[in-house]
Parts: sequence; C-alpha cells; structure tokens
Amino acid sequence: MDKTTWLAGTIEEPIDALEEIVDPHHHLWDFPTGTYLLPELHEDTGSGHNVTQTVFIECGAGYKDQGPDYLRPVGEVEFVSEQANLSAEQEGAEIAAIVGFADLTRGEAVAEVLAAQDAAGGGRFRGIRHANAWDLSDEIRASHTKPPSGLLGHDDFRAGFATLGQMGFSFDAWMFHPQVKELVELVAAVPDTPVVLNHLGGPLGIGPYEGARDEVRSTLRPALEALAQHEHVVVKVGGIGMSIYGVGLNRLPEAPTSEQVANVWSEDIRHCVDTFGPERCMFESNFPVDKQGCSYTVLFNAFQRIADETGWSASERADLFSGTARRFYRIDP
Repeated sequence: MDKTTWLAGTIEEPIDALEEIVDPHHHLWDFPTGTYLLPELHEDTGSGHNVTQTVFIECGAGYKDQGPDYLRPVGEVEFVSEQANLSAEQEGAEIAAIVGFADLTRGEAVAEVLAAQDAAGGGRFRGIRHANAWDLSDEIRASHTKPPSGLLGHDDFRAGFATLGQMGFSFDAWMFHPQVKELVELVAAVPDTPVVLNHLGGPLGIGPYEGARDEVRSTLRPALEALAQHEHVVVKVGGIGMSIYGVGLNRLPEAPTSEQVANVWSEDIRHCVDTFGPERCMFESNFPVDKQGCSYTVLFNAFQRIADETGWSASERADLFSGTARRFYRIDP
C-alpha cells in the first residue's frame, strides 16, 4: 500500500476548523527522492484547519553549488524566500519566517553567514538550526550535519552560539533525548541566545531504546525540568510521527486516527506543557517528515483532542496553537 492510499484510510474533518494555527516547523525541498514545495505545503495546511502562517526550518535544500562551503547554506534562505513571496500572493498559509543553517563552529566568524542570510531572507530570516542529534549506538543515524559527540560544549560552537544571539537571532535545537542535558549546560553558560527545543526533546524508541519508553522518560524528563528553569528556552511539541520515536504509527496496517495518535502522545505532551507552561510551548507539524506517521488533519486533530481533554483555557490554547510561535519567531499576525 502506498503512502497516499494509506493516509486516505483515515480522512477526518477538523475538530475545530476555526482555531487559528501558526505552524512553527515545516520543511520545503526539491530532492531527487521527492518534492515538497508550496503546492504540497498548501495542500496539507489547507486540508481543514485554520493554518494562517508557517515557519520554514532548514533541511539542506537549495544550497549554492559554488563559492565557499560555509556560505553555501545562504542558497537555502534564498530558495525559501522565493517560496515565501509566492505564499504571500496566494490563498493559504503564508511562510512568515525562515530558519536556516550556519556552522556555529566558525565562532565569531559565523557573523558573515548570518548577515548574508538575513539579507537573503527578505525580512523573514529569524535564526538557524545547527542540529547536533547524535548517539553512541550505530543503530541511530546522526543528523544531517554529521555532528561530533558533545558539540554543544565545544568552545568554537559556543562562540558561534553567542554571536547568533548578539546579532538578534534565535537557535533551533535538534538533538536526541540523552543530549538534552548538554543543552541545559549550554543555555546556562551562554544565556542570551533565545532557544527553541525541537520535537519534544527527541525521545528515541529504536535501537537500544526500543521498548524502553519509561527508561527514556526517566532520562528526558529531569533534563526538560532543568531546561525549563531557563526562561529564554521554549519547546516545540511535535515530531511525533517520526519512526525513530519507535511508537510504530508508520507500521500500522491503516493510518492512525487522531484518537489513536492522542492516546499514544498525550502523557508526554502534557508533561512538556506542564513543565514549561503553554506560553512557552508550540504545537508543530514537522511536515512532510511526520507524514510518515499520519496526515496533517489527523495530527492537528490529535493536538486539539489533547487540548480538549486537558482543559486548557482559551488563552492557553491560543499560546499553544499560535501565540508562542508568533512571539518566539517575531511574526506579526
């Protein structure tokens, strides 16, 4: 069964089609293995929920093929800026902010790349993601940046991280759950750079972590609670369709319903929101990556189900679905 047929098995109407959503995490790409550009994004964001604005997060797309290696990621910001301009002219969600990549191990010299990305972003560039997702196990594939162990503690990385904040930009953090304690140490040592932790902190469920969800929580939750003590750190609540989390949504004979997704992830989402507060959490799609687990409508229906069951107030829901993302990424309504 192909993915389109699989997803079509659980067509749902949105639970609340009027609740405004700012999706703070999606990708765009045109790779030999597949294409996800503005038409595909608008098909997903326009599938029933009221998604008004989005934030693009780097994924290695559109890099320049000439010039110094460290400047080639500027091409991604240029590529997405063109897509964002088109989105502003069309009906559907507008790409309102762009997060690129710059190699922070260049230390203070990273300022050149950041300035070039800011110029290329047409007023939408907000910061960078330098993923450090890495695990000792050979069964866990490292992130696309090929990071070394302990990257966040390296002096050159910290100098670049500090420069990022000094220039008024933010940092998207993508790592696996054993590494969140490293982020705690980083934000304590360099407290002036705004940080958003991606994907609930990366609770792995494959390789040596398969079937060990309680043990993973026992590592991740104290780290999240320590991280929450730093008020300039917020969290993206999502990434829950990724197969590396090991819950098996992608292995079901039929695509899951929003009720099934909510049942699997409610406890971890509620812990995260209880720990940081709704004003420091934002629901994210992580599309098209999370499309391996469920459709866009099912995903946001699951978030709305959890919000209904938890009983968050109207203002708390507004933070989770749109307000926190707008504040962090400095997006005007």
